[in-house]
Amino acid sequence: MTPAPVPFPRRLALGLAVALLAACQPGPDPQQQQAAQADAREQAAEAMAVEFDTAYAAGNWGLARAHGDILNAEYPGSAAAARIAGDYAEARTRATEARETLRLAALWTYQTQPFKDGQQRSASIFSRERVDTDGSGDKPVQLIFRDNPDWGRSSYLVLQAGDFDCYGGCKVMLKVDDAEPRPVDASRPDTDEAIAMFIEDEKMLWRTVKDAGVIGIEFPVKAGGTRSAAFEVGGLEPGQLPGWN
Repeated sequence: MTPAPVPFPRRLALGLAVALLAACQPGPDPQQQQAAQADAREQAAEAMAVEFDTAYAAGNWGLARAHGDILNAEYPGSAAAARIAGDYAEARTRATEARETLRLAALWTYQTQPFKDGQQRSASIFSRERVDTDGSGDKPVQLIFRDNPDWGRSSYLVLQAGDFDCYGGCKVMLKVDDAEPRPVDASRPDTDEAIAMFIEDEKMLWRTVKDAGVIGIEFPVKAGGTRSAAFEVGGLEPGQLPGWN
């Protein structure tokens, strides 16, 4: 037997009653919503801080700094950001130092070449700034330490243009970091193989470079006057030329 349909007025009354009951139900508490959002934010911040802690403990300063950067950018003022603040500052400093160490090391080039029955080894670096030695424009100056089975050990500068005015010997001025420049002996060999000038006391120069950050050498040129070349030598790996140490 089919139930009798509910009369329209009654259905309307039921609908209104349901709507009124729904309207009487309390809505979401704004304070509870804010608290939940804040809690979720702190949890996300702490998860990033844990990633930072792991990289920091491993001494991976670049990765630790990256995690710390993200944490402080996305969750500033969080408890997690406050907790790692001291370690984050250290990670930033060490990451900067590590990048600088890599940069300085990359300035040096090391070569080992067969020479007769032995090997020739060399370590070389280009000047920090290019130098105009003859009016033709700025060009790099190269400093080379060489260990040759026949010719022995030597240290010398090489130009790409112009020439040194040091035939027969001369004095050049050597500046080490913030110390006052001092004169050292140099000489330009009578050869056309390269535009080279030897620093006569190669042992002294090697010891100096091993302990220095920046050295500068002022040398006379045929174009007239003197020129200066600075070298960021702090990234030298002395073990690359074992016979010099």
